[in-house]
Amino acid sequence: MAEIWYGYIVKDVNFNKETFLKAQADGKIVVVKSYNKYCFTCIKQSTVFKEAKKDFNNIVFMSFKQSDKDISEFFKINRRSTIVIYKDNQEIARSIGESDKSEIYSLIKKNI
Repeated sequence: MAEIWYGYIVKDVNFNKETFLKAQADGKIVVVKSYNKYCFTCIKQSTVFKEAKKDFNNIVFMSFKQSDKDISEFFKINRRSTIVIYKDNQEIARSIGESDKSEIYSLIKKNI
């Protein structure tokens, strides 16, 4: 569930490993991002993800708390504000620290 602060999403955590694995098994593209509530870049990314969910309805968007070590290790993500795209059960793209909507959309579009 998302929490809003001054127009920005400050809490947006919805990762579920079973949902991720099922989406991959079903052949869906999954975009995952790491999140920290004290990271302004992460907050901006959450706002972009909210819009992207509407614009890319065939893609699953997920986020997780960077402090969750099990998930961080599962994705080999050791930095907050990391975006990773999965397709056909493998990582196909990774970006760290990008919060510009056009850049994030470009990353998604070139990998779908």
